[in-house]
Amino acid sequence: MRSIYEIQQFLKTYGTIIYIGDRVADLELMEAEITELYNSQLIEQKDFDSALLLLRREIQKEIDKKK
Repeated sequence: MRSIYEIQQFLKTYGTIIYIGDRVADLELMEAEITELYNSQLIEQKDFDSALLLLRREIQKEIDKKK
């Protein structure tokens, strides 16, 4: 996965659509969902790693933007 959009589309395949309205909260909820999918052994390690890295990077960018 190379973008937040790809992560959103990936989560949709599992029936998860996330939109709270707060970008950081949306990203954190996506991270929790990806983690839950991985812990349930529904996704592979490489998908988990790439999604988590991308989400954490994006969360940090959003936090830095607010400062």
